[in-house]
Amino acid sequence: MIFHWIAETLRSSPELAIFLALAIGFWIGSRKFGSFSLGAVTGTLLVGVLIGQLGIVISPQVKSVFFIMFLFGVGFGVGPQFVRGIANNGLSQALFAVVISSLCLACVYIAAIFSGYGPGMAEGLLAGSQTISASIGLATDAINRSGLSPDHIQEQLNAIPVAYAVTYLFGTVGTGWILAFLGPKLLRVNLEEECQRYEREMNINPVNGNSETGWHQYIMRAYRLKTLGKFAGKSVSSAEKLAQDRIFVENIRRNGKIIPFDGDTILSVGDCVAVSGPHDALVYWSNNAEEVSDHDLINIPIETVNVVITNKNINGQRLGFLAEAEYARGIYINNIHRGSMNVEIPLLSETDIFRGDIINITGSRRNIDKLIGEIGYADRPTDVTSMVLVGGGIFVGGLVGSIVLPIAGIPITLSASGGALIAGLVLGWLRGVTPKIGNVPNATVWFMNTVGLNIFIAVVGISAGPTFIKGLQAAGVSVFLWGLFASAVPMILAPLIGKYIFRFDPAINLGCCGGARTSTASVAMVADVAKSNVPMLGYTVPYAVSNTLLTMWGLVIVILLS
Repeated sequence: MIFHWIAETLRSSPELAIFLALAIGFWIGSRKFGSFSLGAVTGTLLVGVLIGQLGIVISPQVKSVFFIMFLFGVGFGVGPQFVRGIANNGLSQALFAVVISSLCLACVYIAAIFSGYGPGMAEGLLAGSQTISASIGLATDAINRSGLSPDHIQEQLNAIPVAYAVTYLFGTVGTGWILAFLGPKLLRVNLEEECQRYEREMNINPVNGNSETGWHQYIMRAYRLKTLGKFAGKSVSSAEKLAQDRIFVENIRRNGKIIPFDGDTILSVGDCVAVSGPHDALVYWSNNAEEVSDHDLINIPIETVNVVITNKNINGQRLGFLAEAEYARGIYINNIHRGSMNVEIPLLSETDIFRGDIINITGSRRNIDKLIGEIGYADRPTDVTSMVLVGGGIFVGGLVGSIVLPIAGIPITLSASGGALIAGLVLGWLRGVTPKIGNVPNATVWFMNTVGLNIFIAVVGISAGPTFIKGLQAAGVSVFLWGLFASAVPMILAPLIGKYIFRFDPAINLGCCGGARTSTASVAMVADVAKSNVPMLGYTVPYAVSNTLLTMWGLVIVILLS
C-alpha cells in the first residue's frame, strides 16, 4: 500500500524522483568497496534506472537546463589552464592531450565499426570507457538532430545508459590500475625514486633550509635584544638572514614606542622585535635573544587568504622567484591549487606558477595587500555569484553554438550546450586575467559541475529505465569487452607516447596520462604509489584540454556513425 502510494506520488510529481535519485545515488557512490567506489555519477545513473522502472515521465527540458549549466561550469573551471596549455610552455602537454583523446575516440570508433553499434551504443561506450559523462549531453543533442525516425532516435537514446553503465566500472578502476601499477613497468622506472629525484632537482636553489618545501607555516614571537653582535648592530635585512630560513621582522619597539622601519634600519640593544617565521627558525632567535610577552608588539592583523594569480609578468615564473621578490616579504604560502579539479601543486622552489593558479597565503594584512597589488586578486570568501556573468555567458555561448554550418551536405553545429562550454572556457580564462568581470565562488562552480551533471544523469536514467534491462540483455557481454579494449589500449600506449615522442620526465609522465584521460582517480592512485604529489604537475594542462575534447567527441562519434 505504501509502495503504491509512493510510486503514484513519484509519477505525479516527477521532480521528487530526481531528488530521490540524487540522494540515494550520492550515498551509494560514496560507499567504499576496498579502495574502489562507484562515484556519484554511476550511483545516480543506476538508481535512476531503478526508479525509472515505475514509468515516470520527465520533461527533457529539465536535463537540458542542468546540462548546459554543467558545461558552462566545466569550461569556467578549466579556462585558465586550457588557454595556457594551448598558448604557453604547456604546449607539449596540450598536444599530448590532443593525441591521447583522439586515440580514445579512435578506439571507440573501431569498436563500434567491428561490433556494428549504432551512435547510441557507441556514445555510451565512449562515455563509460573514457569516464566522460559530459559527452552524453552533446551526443543526445546530435542524435535528436540526426534526421532519424522518432522510434530510431528513441532506440539510440535508450542504448546510451546501457553501454555507459556496463563499461564505466573498468573505465574507472582499469585506468587507475594500468597507470599506477603497469605504467611504471612500461616506463621501466621506479616511480617513487623518480619523484624523489625530481623534487631534489626542483630544489637546486631552495628558498629556505628545508629540502621538501619552499614555504612554511606562519607563527610570530617577540624578542628583546640584550647583547651587541648577534642581532643588535645589524640591519633588519641582515638579521633576517641569520636563521638561514624565511623569517621576517614585523615590528620594532624602541624606547617604549613602536617605530617605522625598513630593511636598512639598524637594530639596537634593548629593542623589542616581533619576528615571524617557521618554528624551527624562531628557535634560533630564542637561543640568541630573550623571548618576551609584548601584546601590542605582536598585535598585528594577520590574514589567510586565497589569491588568484593574474599578473602576466608572474605567469610562468618559478616559486623561488616569488619568494625572493621584495613584495613577498613577510608572506607564507600554505598551498597552491590549480584547475577546476583543485589539484594541489607541490611547493618546490622550481615549481612554475601560472595565471589562474590559486595560492593560499598567510601574513600580516599590510604585507598581503602589498603582494596582492603585485601578483593578482584576493579571492576572499563570498557567497555572491555574478548571475550576469553566468546567465549572459550561457545565453551568448548558446546562441553562437546554435549556428548551423552545412559542410558537404551535413549540418554541423556545436549546439547550444557546446556553445555554453566554449563560453565557459573564454570567461574562465578572462576572469583569471581580469577578476573584476564577475565572481563565481568555488561552491557555485561545484554546484554547476556536480549537481548539474548528476541531475542530467538522473533524468537520463529515469527516462531510460523501462528499456534498460531489455537493452542490457541484447547488448550482452560484448559491450563490456569492447569497453575494456577502449579503456585499456589508450592507457597502455599513452605512457610510451609520453616517453618516446613527447620526452616527458618520468616523474610527471603518468600524471600527464591521467590528465589526458580526465581521470582524477587514476592520478590519485599514481601519487599514492609514488608517495608524492609530483605527478600532479603533469595533470592540469592535459586535463583541461582533454576534458573539452572528450566532451566534444560525444558530438563527433554520432556524426561519424550516422
